Amino acid sequence: MTIKTDLIDWPAKLDLALLPTPLQRLDRLSAKLGGPTIWIKRDDLSGSLLSGNKVRKLEFTVAHAKAEGSEVLITCGGLQSNHCRATAVVGAQLGMPVHLVLRGTLDEANNAELDGNLLLDHLAGAKVDYYAREDYQKNLKNILDRVKEDYRLNVQKAHIIPTGASDGIGLWGYVAACKELAENFRSNQLSPDLIVTATGSGGTQAGLTLGAKLYDFGCEVLGFAVCDDNAYFKRKVTADITEFKVRYSHRFNDALASTDQDVFAEALMAIHTNDHYIGDGYAIASDDVLESIIMLSRLEGIVLDPVYTGKAFHGLIQEIQQGRFDHLKNIVFVHTGGGFGLFPYKDRLQKLMT
Repeated sequence: MTIKTDLIDWPAKLDLALLPTPLQRLDRLSAKLGGPTIWIKRDDLSGSLLSGNKVRKLEFTVAHAKAEGSEVLITCGGLQSNHCRATAVVGAQLGMPVHLVLRGTLDEANNAELDGNLLLDHLAGAKVDYYAREDYQKNLKNILDRVKEDYRLNVQKAHIIPTGASDGIGLWGYVAACKELAENFRSNQLSPDLIVTATGSGGTQAGLTLGAKLYDFGCEVLGFAVCDDNAYFKRKVTADITEFKVRYSHRFNDALASTDQDVFAEALMAIHTNDHYIGDGYAIASDDVLESIIMLSRLEGIVLDPVYTGKAFHGLIQEIQQGRFDHLKNIVFVHTGGGFGLFPYKDRLQKLMT
């Protein structure tokens, strides 16, 4: 029986993003590739400084933090983290101090120059701490806990947002996005055969995977990994969906009352990740990825980023060209934003364009 999604008891959220974002058909690219018709969900248009998937998660995550009485937001990520930039801007808009713990030193930030998202972090007034990669990777939890304790000693309650706001709270962002996608599909009379997203911290993939079951899209969600392998994302997405179920399953009682479907179990069985296009690692884009970014910019006037969407879209193009999706008619790519991350790549892009 159909799940009555209109009976979901949604938690509190903030209205931060410019929604709904459009669904756009890429006719010229589809013709060039000669495969399925490619559609793109333009979450890069969810705002200016707040563009991308991160703001969808933060609408729920920061609402949760404020409901708990938190005054300060603490989060973490790489030097060019879209999530950290979005959190810094949200904090400025709401008058909440933001403390960022970044992986990498200023020497790694293009010879100590502030650029891209890192520049915007500082413009928004975030307090930024830099940690060498090895220290960050080994001690992140202790570092975050220590920062939170420092605020407590200063009589300020701080809330730690995990990498990418990817946890059982932030997952609501892309469950809500699936509600929006359902309307996009209806208005375009579209039955997608595949939904594709970049996956790095796993939260967007988790929300889309669960949301696709709730809204009965009848298609697979495929994450193209930008770091880590298939086994990691199986564990991470499973953990996020499981946490979400523990926290919020009571909010679905009415929606599921007339059916014996276990949408959470179905979602856990539908976690699919392609880890063949990671390249040399997180935030390292090959010339092939940059060429794909240039091609889409010139064919469709849509700009991807080198860390997430560019790498995932390049992977999608390769799979189409290799004939792996010849049996499909319509593929929907979720553009999770991140354009500011292009600027540290400006020298390499300029060389490729000349």
